[in-house]
Amino acid sequence: MARVTGIGGIFFRAADPLALNGWYRTHLGITQPDVAVWQQEAGPTVFSPFSASTDYFAPDKQWMLNLRVDDLVALVAQLRAAGIAVETRPDWDGDGSYGTFARIHDPEGTPIELWQPPG
Repeated sequence: MARVTGIGGIFFRAADPLALNGWYRTHLGITQPDVAVWQQEAGPTVFSPFSASTDYFAPDKQWMLNLRVDDLVALVAQLRAAGIAVETRPDWDGDGSYGTFARIHDPEGTPIELWQPPG
């Protein structure tokens, strides 16, 4: 059975992403200057404020949850079998060097990106 293996990333809008990253670096110890990545036992997590005008996720949402998965194809099939709408787009995957992606929404409308890292 496919499963989520950890948080793949937390993405949110910010009026000044660089300043906000600095605040997180200063106060919480997330150390990268523009995109914070730190290792967990379960794998990498990306921490990145997006520009307030991003179109990467819905403009009425401040957050998008990204969950790392171990078998995206199987999980997408499971979700669809349960009646959950799943969106995939070839442009999200690009050349596959960042892995593969799918999107769903929770019952409250929160966008959730499912991410299977490469390799």
